Amino acid sequence: METLVLYLILGYLIGSLPFAVIVSKAFGLADPRQHGSRNPGATNVLRTGNKTAAALTLLGDSAKGWLAMAIAAKLGAGGTAQALVGLAAFLGHLFPVFLKFKGGKGVATALGVLIGLDGWLATGAALAWLATAFLTRYSSLAALLAACVAMALAFLRHGSDAVSLVIVAMCLLLIWRHRANIRRLIEGTESRIGNRTKS
Repeated sequence: METLVLYLILGYLIGSLPFAVIVSKAFGLADPRQHGSRNPGATNVLRTGNKTAAALTLLGDSAKGWLAMAIAAKLGAGGTAQALVGLAAFLGHLFPVFLKFKGGKGVATALGVLIGLDGWLATGAALAWLATAFLTRYSSLAALLAACVAMALAFLRHGSDAVSLVIVAMCLLLIWRHRANIRRLIEGTESRIGNRTKS
């Protein structure tokens, strides 16, 4: 139990690394928490118009979800423990200790965790995101549909085991974090991908 707690703390701290803020500072961009959706994530960094910075943010946020699980596995964590470490990394992104517990919505980090849990499932969720984003240009809608696809695939591929439960918990949290976006989608005021932040 003590070892598992240490794994979970490690996962949470890795997940807490705010790549949107780190990358924005490195590129001399405005703090993503001060413009647009005020969300420290890749989509908000993209609103600055700097695609490279947005891509690096996406890569960093995705990698930390996978990395936390990979380190836990290297240290001897079993399958269930690895899944829980992935969830801890996701929670770290949502509620990062380094940003006073005010984090992003977790889409990229969730993808990294899915890659660590089940590569084929991650591919299915990513394709759902890409197709929805391409057709609608709504990042939030793409994330919501991808989360639903991930939950459905989890039960189809894993039944009701620990992996499925972790994926469902993660996806439900992701959907909850998008509650304001859901409201704006209904109202027709949601921002589309590619819209830059107004000065």
